[in-house]
Amino acid sequence: MSEIIDNRAHRVRSLKEIIRKLHAGHAPEEVKGQLAQIVRETDYSEIVAMEQELMAEGMPVEEITSMCDLHSQVTREVLVPPPARAVPPGHPADTLRRENEALRGSLLRMRQALKDLRALPDDAEAGAPLLAWRQASNELMDIDKHYQRKEHAFFSALERHGITGPSKVMWAKDDQVRELLKDLSAALRQQDATAGEWKLVAATLGETAINAIEEMIYKEENILLPMCLDTFTEDDWAEIWAASPRYGWCLVEPRTGYQPPERAVREGLRLAGSETVHLPTGHLSLEQLTGIFSTLPVDLTFVDADDRVCFFSEGPDRIFARSKAIIGRKVQHCHPPRSVDVVDRILHDFREGRQNVAEFWIHFHGRFVHIRYFAVREDGRYLGTLEVTQDLTRLRALEGERRLLEYDEPPREGVV
Repeated sequence: MSEIIDNRAHRVRSLKEIIRKLHAGHAPEEVKGQLAQIVRETDYSEIVAMEQELMAEGMPVEEITSMCDLHSQVTREVLVPPPARAVPPGHPADTLRRENEALRGSLLRMRQALKDLRALPDDAEAGAPLLAWRQASNELMDIDKHYQRKEHAFFSALERHGITGPSKVMWAKDDQVRELLKDLSAALRQQDATAGEWKLVAATLGETAINAIEEMIYKEENILLPMCLDTFTEDDWAEIWAASPRYGWCLVEPRTGYQPPERAVREGLRLAGSETVHLPTGHLSLEQLTGIFSTLPVDLTFVDADDRVCFFSEGPDRIFARSKAIIGRKVQHCHPPRSVDVVDRILHDFREGRQNVAEFWIHFHGRFVHIRYFAVREDGRYLGTLEVTQDLTRLRALEGERRLLEYDEPPREGVV
């Protein structure tokens, strides 16, 4: 059958027949040839309808999950992606796209590291290629925030519109990527391996992880996002925007520009600047609280009980730069591999109640910097760890006394 079949229901039935052959053991190349004869063009909605109908007819989600990468391979040549839909900067779809672009950059650096590693003699030290590989792998661990936001915010909205198939399959594939990256991270912490041994890791875990992430990026951009943009209402997008900060950002921060309805800000439990936070020893408006954190002569970072960064202060002279992209990130992935063991030990000792404070002092860019970690507890229950960083250079140089008022800076005109 060579003519183009325009009837959507017929195309979906034809897709199902081809996919069933693939599940029955037919070679992908054979199935692709048959598909090209029957279905010349299809779009994301027909791919989604095909998988949902297969599940409705009794095909287990696990079977579809195990074969969905092959589904993608055999349908890729006939899938016609819709034109890219323009959205404002900072719109949830814009942020998801930019995160995927950042992930592509990390994958590119990992591929180059593996290529450089393969060029080394088997008995050589892995050196720079291994370091670059570890750094790229560390960046990719940020993908958990990207997936969590997709799974909890995007999928929830899809399910309200009666679309459940993609979320079930994609979530399972996300979990597979997480496991691959976890195994890869554990392997990359090993020491004293030769280049030849690292090549074996690269050929198995390394390449498998890269391929899995690239495949999910393809599915998100050619199936998930077009489906969401065609389906979601403005209220859906506003709800996703309001819920997103709790999951954090992957490698990049959202841009500014998107303005959701005011009710989304309220429903997302964000306080307006004049609203009050009631504390055991008083009350402060959000504006006042933000001002206090911005004025303190120390830098604060709080890591919750699950080891995820959930807050940092923004003073005018921050010692160690912070990006909002670290919110929601495992703190272990915010440190170079050589220091992760120390971070894990501090957190373990705090969580077990063995210690309450750990402190360090270093020379950093001409400054004497004091770094302290405090276990935060409430009624003995571990809530997380607070990092307090302070530049002590000026304080260490103080001598004698100052008993009279004397400003270190000249008065500023026009400030009331």
